[in-house]
Amino acid sequence: MKPYLSIIVSSRNDNHGGDMDKRQRIFIRGLIDQANRYKLHIELIVVEWNPPQEKPYLHEILPQPKEGDFLSLRYIVVPTEIHTQYRFAHTMPLYQMIAKNVGIRRAAADFILCSNVDLLFSNELMEILAAKNLDKKCFYRANRSDIPEQIDETLDTQQQLALARTRIMRQLGRDPDYLYLLNWPGWIYFFSTVAKTLNYLMSRLRKATMKPVDLLMMNLDTNACGDFTLMHKDAWMDIQGYPELDLYSIHIDSMGVIAATARGYQQHLFPTEACTFHIDHYNGWESLSAIEKISFINNRPGIGWDIVNEAGKKLIEEKLRYDFNKPDWGFANHQFREFVFNPF
Repeated sequence: MKPYLSIIVSSRNDNHGGDMDKRQRIFIRGLIDQANRYKLHIELIVVEWNPPQEKPYLHEILPQPKEGDFLSLRYIVVPTEIHTQYRFAHTMPLYQMIAKNVGIRRAAADFILCSNVDLLFSNELMEILAAKNLDKKCFYRANRSDIPEQIDETLDTQQQLALARTRIMRQLGRDPDYLYLLNWPGWIYFFSTVAKTLNYLMSRLRKATMKPVDLLMMNLDTNACGDFTLMHKDAWMDIQGYPELDLYSIHIDSMGVIAATARGYQQHLFPTEACTFHIDHYNGWESLSAIEKISFINNRPGIGWDIVNEAGKKLIEEKLRYDFNKPDWGFANHQFREFVFNPF
């Protein structure tokens, strides 16, 4: 049976971020529960990049679906000898976006979601996915709601989701109803009539005063897009996956959204309640101070938003691709070791 949706994540057994085993167990159990609840055939691909030699493989320590579940789980192991080809291999043990490209090239479903291993998907989000009304001419974004790391693993998924809804620390992403109120104070949304009026007025003002490409770039939902970017496999192939840069993943996820826009795919924002719940951790980007972020990037070379924004405008205006990747991006011609549980 062919799955409707392939979800691609990358990880390794090194406890990055703290409590990683716990967060991954919650993620996989949540997907098993919701795939069954909504009868949605999902293929979860975990790309295990550069596994530590002294640790067990992830498939040996994480939950597995059982026969009859609507989730199939595939582990694709990218060995250390691939990782050490990169210049900054000694400071970055996981090349997250290149790993996700490995999964994209091997996904079985027509629609592919690139996500992360420390999330729960809201029921509202899963209901939308289970309706199977996705358009191959669009790319889809969902907000990310950060919740405290002290989530109780002994609760079942529905109890965890109910608790998560009451403990949102911050919400990242654009509200489709208030697209033109970026960076406005949060209290304004309690007065919906006022907020809608302001949103309309700001839309008229910006359309009258901004270049179309500047307005389009401003309205792209790139905030935390590494946690949820969904599009048809043909679209992923069209944009050549994520740029395979020898850099830390900051903003490379945004480059995927920009590349899709440049190729004519339309952004679709899910309602704010159809979100992912991200389990916060000590070195997550949003939990770092500005000074800590500088130190973080100093140890892991990355690309700045100013360059990404400038290049993005050129891509969109000229309908280009980045063309950084080789034809076999995602190591398409390489045979990797796989472990498959509950195959369709």
